[in-house]
Amino acid sequence: MPEGLNKDLRKMISDHADLKALTIKDIITASDGTRKILFSLEDASVIETVVIPSARGRTTVCVSSQVGCAMNCQFCFTGRMGLRKHLSTAEIVEQAVFARKLFSDEFDTITNVVFMGMGEPLHNVDNVIKASSIMVDEQGLQFSPRKVTVSTSGLVPEIKRFLNESNCDLAVRDWIMPINRRYNLSMLLGTLREELRLRPKSIVLFEYVMLSGVNDSVDDAKRLTELVHGIPCKINLISFNPHSGSQFKPTPDENIIEFRNMLIQSGLTVMVRLSRGDDQMAACGQLGEPGDYQLPLLRVPEKFQVAL
Repeated sequence: MPEGLNKDLRKMISDHADLKALTIKDIITASDGTRKILFSLEDASVIETVVIPSARGRTTVCVSSQVGCAMNCQFCFTGRMGLRKHLSTAEIVEQAVFARKLFSDEFDTITNVVFMGMGEPLHNVDNVIKASSIMVDEQGLQFSPRKVTVSTSGLVPEIKRFLNESNCDLAVRDWIMPINRRYNLSMLLGTLREELRLRPKSIVLFEYVMLSGVNDSVDDAKRLTELVHGIPCKINLISFNPHSGSQFKPTPDENIIEFRNMLIQSGLTVMVRLSRGDDQMAACGQLGEPGDYQLPLLRVPEKFQVAL
């Protein structure tokens, strides 16, 4: 509760408002300047938020939407935790607020927000839509809608709802995910084609995590080109960040560049995301601490066994 308020006003606020705040537990600095903030929640759960500076004047805050995650994506450390709880709208927004307060002097300003921290954002769709709306509202955090990106592993009904209720950007990550058993690629891509046809100015960002010997061949590049045909999109190639909870290995940098060039030659717009903060477990797919309880790894199909 803010200091300096009289007793009656303090009581009225307590009766009608929820002022639970995140508490900073630790701030860890990686060798490249990336910051990982550990926040304690009221119930002592811990979430992680990452602030990523760039030499181009762009500073991104990567916010979490859940404690843990139910998706159990096989390349993601957070997935080993299972889902512990959804974050409230306030807990999501406050991560961006804290990032601004802590680093505005050092990085000038936070320019971008990505919902790519702990959790599957669209599994907590109500609070994520509310939080992203507050972030772009003129009376909220005043981010440009084009600077706020919500990532998903492919929850089809929630994608439809998000595209109808939010004007923020959507990123879809897809590979080695149990959720694909429920919403297969054809259904996911068909939904995107259908929804984006109604929004001619919108595009989707496909996040493609590159796993050595699994999805980084010439045939995989051709297959990816065919899959996204007709969808207004950009492709973001992500180098797999190793951790103790996964059996996979990262694709070598030179192979990623070759893969990128093949996609570009096919007419696609392609970016390569550099790993940031990986020496402090702050990079994509490295957040969280499963502890003693961990979800089991899925059995890797025989055709990929040689890559492990």
